[in-house]
Amino acid sequence: MKFSTRVPVLFSGLALAVTALLPAPASAWGAQGHRLVARIAETRLDPAAKAEVQRLLATEPGATLASIAPWADQLRAEDPDLGKRSAGWHYVNMAEDGCAYDPPKHCRDGDCVIEALKAQSARLADRGLSDAERLQALKFVVHLAGDLHQPMHAGYGHDKGGNTYQLQFNERGTNLHSLWDSGMFYALQLDDDPFLQRLQALPAPAGIVAPQLQRDAARWAEQSCRIATREGVYPANRKVGQAYADTWRPVAEAQLRLAGERLATLLNELLDTAPKQH
Repeated sequence: MKFSTRVPVLFSGLALAVTALLPAPASAWGAQGHRLVARIAETRLDPAAKAEVQRLLATEPGATLASIAPWADQLRAEDPDLGKRSAGWHYVNMAEDGCAYDPPKHCRDGDCVIEALKAQSARLADRGLSDAERLQALKFVVHLAGDLHQPMHAGYGHDKGGNTYQLQFNERGTNLHSLWDSGMFYALQLDDDPFLQRLQALPAPAGIVAPQLQRDAARWAEQSCRIATREGVYPANRKVGQAYADTWRPVAEAQLRLAGERLATLLNELLDTAPKQH
């Protein structure tokens, strides 16, 4: 079920403001996490996809795949109209329905992360569009692929993806969404480069193949939803500590790695210039 009010659940900065009570720097699915997903993907692009990504990025001076990754979370400040129109693209709420995606119920008018990723992927692959339009689509694709793998972005509607599930983590007030976005990672105190090395050292995800987006975007979200609904993700005791982070941070890190791998296969498929076999 969708949020009764159109409050988007975004990785960086739209989880409730109590996040500010926690220290920095490591922020997982905040801007840092989106950059890490992009950097993992970048190392796995085939030559054709890499060349096309670089060509599109070159139309915006100084842009890199990592630098554009958090862009969609910054739209409310930088482009309020597009930010408002795309607010619902960052999440899908289906945990109340057993994590089984039903488009008419969970994504009315295509206004959810699953259908937005499909639509923006189609725009990125459309060489009839301008470079500016395709670059914007690339920004959305990179970001939304990351969003799809944050379990709270495919979780419950009644608590806005964990945003209204208040708790204390290490004696500081926060909420479950913020905890998965960033709180579980603070103890690592990692900048991007060492964090990337940590993720790259994880076991490679199995079964990474070229996606069939009409099916796989929903499947990815359903997998994330099933993590959000695992026993223990919602702690019965609203006061949790490092033991919670030690249990669930490896799951979140595996999702970051998986998002990067899948993003690479998606970009390789969308930007492949070779003629298709029929």
